Amino acid sequence: MLKKLQHNPILTITVLVLLMLTFGVQYLSVSIMEARNFITAREMLTDGNWLLTTMNGEARYEKPPLPTWLAAFFGMIFGIKNLLAIRFPAIIFIAITGVFTYLLSNKLLNNKNHSLINALIVVTSFYVIGISIEAPWDIFTHGFMLMAIYFLFQYLQGNSNNFKAILLAGLFLGCSILCKGPVSFYALLLPFLIAYGMVFKFTAIKKQILPLLAFLIIGLIVGGWWYLYVRLNDPATFTAIAERETGNWSSYNIRPFYYYWSFFTQSGIWTIPAFISLLYPYLKRRVSNTKAYRFSFIWTIAAVVLLSLIPEKKSRYLMPVLIPLAINTGFYIEYLIRCFKDLKDKRETIPVYFNFGLIALIGLAFPIVGYLFLGEKLSGYMFPFAIASITLVLLSILIFVQLKLKNMEKVFYLTIFFFAALLISGLPLSKALIDNNYKPISNLKEDTKKEAINVYGFNYISPEMIWQFGDKIPNITQEDGTINFPNEPVFGMLANGISPEHQELLLAKYHIEKVATYDLNTSAKDSKSYRERLVNTYYILTKK
Repeated sequence: MLKKLQHNPILTITVLVLLMLTFGVQYLSVSIMEARNFITAREMLTDGNWLLTTMNGEARYEKPPLPTWLAAFFGMIFGIKNLLAIRFPAIIFIAITGVFTYLLSNKLLNNKNHSLINALIVVTSFYVIGISIEAPWDIFTHGFMLMAIYFLFQYLQGNSNNFKAILLAGLFLGCSILCKGPVSFYALLLPFLIAYGMVFKFTAIKKQILPLLAFLIIGLIVGGWWYLYVRLNDPATFTAIAERETGNWSSYNIRPFYYYWSFFTQSGIWTIPAFISLLYPYLKRRVSNTKAYRFSFIWTIAAVVLLSLIPEKKSRYLMPVLIPLAINTGFYIEYLIRCFKDLKDKRETIPVYFNFGLIALIGLAFPIVGYLFLGEKLSGYMFPFAIASITLVLLSILIFVQLKLKNMEKVFYLTIFFFAALLISGLPLSKALIDNNYKPISNLKEDTKKEAINVYGFNYISPEMIWQFGDKIPNITQEDGTINFPNEPVFGMLANGISPEHQELLLAKYHIEKVATYDLNTSAKDSKSYRERLVNTYYILTKK
């Protein structure tokens, strides 16, 4: 079976990603970043706002529209309420990230098996999966940039007259910019160029200046036309948003320089191998290709350092680092596959047994811990729980067996299957975690439509609430604190808290009837993950 997987690497990567996510991703709640993207996609379809993009009827120029176009396209075909459909482009781009990690690695190493290892590590890294839900623009911008880097590397390493590679590199650079501006240029491409210059050198730079300029110009044209269009058609709003976004870089989520130093933990199940792969003095004499290893190491470190220089920091910004880190980690895994049977030094063997043994122990403990943790919540979910338990226990036993035999190739692939099985069989169980306080707003639009009542927002209405409502919720409170009262004698109002002053003002004009409270929190109220912003009370206001 391993031979079949290794002989069809691109198919293996694609099928693995589709199996991991297609059957379970619809069970996950919509995140705030997803909701913003999906609302904008919905308004593209309902209002035709494909270029001057909106969210809840207001200008949404903070993020370029390419990922939203893709969501809208799939929503147009399969239905904008179909979560699997509008999340499918992100799933595709996880697969693309894996495929181009393989292709780039193969150009670098000329070794298909080693390149497949790198690709499988990247698509099973925790934050590569998580980012597609938490921040859907990121997987697109970095996926497109990885494609650009592959063709740029092909040009730099090959024939200087290979203008097809330059054209494709420029096209995908532009697509990356059209997803999230210059983010990936700074976080992925610039560290790649630093690493390339230090390891491979720009030996023919004089001959390459014009093609490289063409690469940048094509990228700027493809990626910049939308910014120019918006700047010309809505200059005041565009400028205000640009100033606010730029200001956030130095005044929002400020973290110390060393905030990203634990970046390797974002790789999830590969945390320990990733850390060991960064021990350059230890591994440089053990890898099969020292030059390529030095390149991936510098690319990884350069990316972390550059990201650390920006005052604004969030853990999800580390996602692009996981691409060169996966390649770097692959050198350590390939070394273990070649040499583990002959290793005698416990300093080398104990971390391996600990890492993969821990993964196997988690699988063995899953049925017991899952049952104790979920308890009565498993009612109605016993079948998927049983399937998950049996699958993970069997894979864990096989991992232990192969660890004892010191067959690291099979241990590696069993770990990949373990991760895939955890997602395939485990994601449906996420519904069992939903607390009793959860009360969706999905039926309110239909109810108010029957009553011919328009719904407005008061103060903050979360994007998740607007997305689930299914339509725009105009806000009657202005930025300066004033209230723009609707003309209707009767209307619905969603509010996230009403101050005494505002309550007095409303009571002076309206009879207020409290109808329901909607709570999109899936966790209990005493949980640290409970968010008050996901709670809204619905009132009906009747003019006096």
